Amino acid sequence: MSKSTLALTLVAVMSLVACGGKKAPPPPAPVAPQAPPPAPPPSQDTAKVDDPYARIKDMSIDDINRLGLLADVHFDFDKFDVRESDRQILAKNAETLKKFDFLRVTVEGHCDERGTVEYNLALGTNRAKAAFDYLVSLGVAAERLKSESYGKEAPICRESTEDCWARNRRAHFVVTGKSAR
Repeated sequence: MSKSTLALTLVAVMSLVACGGKKAPPPPAPVAPQAPPPAPPPSQDTAKVDDPYARIKDMSIDDINRLGLLADVHFDFDKFDVRESDRQILAKNAETLKKFDFLRVTVEGHCDERGTVEYNLALGTNRAKAAFDYLVSLGVAAERLKSESYGKEAPICRESTEDCWARNRRAHFVVTGKSAR
């Protein structure tokens, strides 16, 4: 064996002897992760935002009307009886008014352009009253409602077509106030 091989073997043996007596330190024990802190309780401001009743109660009348909570009902030519198809719309309006029991509403009666001013004012009154009475029959307090006729004076469509006239023959619901409930 050559001197260099012997020297290398000797260095290797000494390295093993020197390292063999020491053991590597054990890995640290795993630490359980800490639970996140509990969520803070919701503040009253957050509760109001999540509560539709409080949110709408805090809104202005104009903003409430822009929401379109209440849908119009329509009438046949020269009639003021509530059509079967519009009873479902009035039922939804009644549910909305019961849910938001602080709202005060004006039921507006409208007509198409045909007929005299006087005749259409009377017909508009009857249309508003028919919708008003139907809402009351569904449990909406009459004290929260008011009816008014605009006759043919406030059309939403100005064309002289049957489609346009049909759109104008309506009861329109406008939130006009809020009670202190």
